[in-house]
Amino acid sequence: MGNEQTSGPLGGRWFQLLIGIVCMSMIANLQYGWTLFVNPIDAKFGWGRAAIQVAFTIFVLTETWLVPIEGYLVDKFGPRPVVFFGGLLCGIGWVLNSQADTLAMLYFAAAVSGVGAGAVYGTCVGNALKWFPDRRGLAAGMTAAGFGAGSAATVIPIANMIANQGYQETFWYFGIGQGAIVVILSLLLSKPVKSAITTVKAKVVQTRKDFRPMEMVKQPVFWIMYLMFVMVAAGGLMATAQLAPIAKDFQVAGVTVSLMGLALPALTFALTIDRVLNGLTRPFFGWVSDKIGREQTMTLCFTFECFGILGLYYLGHDPVMFVLLTGLVFFAWGEIYSLFPSTNADTFGTQYAAGNAGLLYTAKGTASLLVPLSSILMATTGGWEAVFWVASILNGTAAILAWFVLRPMRRKLIERSASM
Repeated sequence: MGNEQTSGPLGGRWFQLLIGIVCMSMIANLQYGWTLFVNPIDAKFGWGRAAIQVAFTIFVLTETWLVPIEGYLVDKFGPRPVVFFGGLLCGIGWVLNSQADTLAMLYFAAAVSGVGAGAVYGTCVGNALKWFPDRRGLAAGMTAAGFGAGSAATVIPIANMIANQGYQETFWYFGIGQGAIVVILSLLLSKPVKSAITTVKAKVVQTRKDFRPMEMVKQPVFWIMYLMFVMVAAGGLMATAQLAPIAKDFQVAGVTVSLMGLALPALTFALTIDRVLNGLTRPFFGWVSDKIGREQTMTLCFTFECFGILGLYYLGHDPVMFVLLTGLVFFAWGEIYSLFPSTNADTFGTQYAAGNAGLLYTAKGTASLLVPLSSILMATTGGWEAVFWVASILNGTAAILAWFVLRPMRRKLIERSASM
């Protein structure tokens, strides 16, 4: 890999990828650890789950909807200053959470955390897409895996600290530690130059034209991808935010489950396995999509998710099945964070990949609007059945769109862009 140097002294593209992965792992708890705090916050203040989950929605909205701006800054100034700023905000956000004694303050803290997380997330994924034009699925997947699996090692420490010292102390110490690490690592990031990027030919079809963000949003295929992203992300975000309440209502949260030589409460076990599988699926299916194609991989994964969600509802009242099926749901969901960015860059080019990926990533924010609705739907119907069915249908529809709509539309655009 002698041709994989950078423009500076900070090592090759694999080193840059590693730094991005570690940064992503440091912000993972802002999303994936949130579910552990919902019930303790409600027990202390009695605000209600639906009101508390609005904070999660605000976090996801600010994390996603500002990424196009942050991506533009990355394309213009490089990754270092954007991630530095993001790390500061991530730490400040969780410190504010530790002090929040009103819903307004909790919501403000969520917004601060979201801006910081988006700056880190969008930068690291965009940088990976640029450094690895020949292995976009794998590189984006490995980077996103840091976010998906990054909280796996800290689920148990966070749960134990909440139980022993309270959720406020947990917010404080983990916020300071995670933010500081991101700030330090940001100083090691650098952007690629053309001479530093391998010219190995990709196996998937890619455009020859670099679309600017405003050019991209005029293409119908972008909006098909956006719609699909919203559909699939909604179900996964619901599971992420509501897993602890679901486990409590299914009466399995504290039941000890023994698997693979480990014995843990079902909720803690599920959260740990889910984080690992949610991380592994991103590079795995990213690599698969590099080999067999993006839409083929999407169809496969979204179909698994469609049936996995229904299986969790109908079989998840058994503690062992709850653990196993939540693992399947997260394994079939997490790959969207490698498949969609790599598909987007294949379709619209490398030069503006960070900003373009950021625009598509706002679909996650749009999907987050459905998370509080899931609480309302559950309260209205008196159970989770309608919520699970809606999530399953959305995934099944996305699988159909991937094969019958997205695939031919993308092929036509790439063929047409060759003559632009």
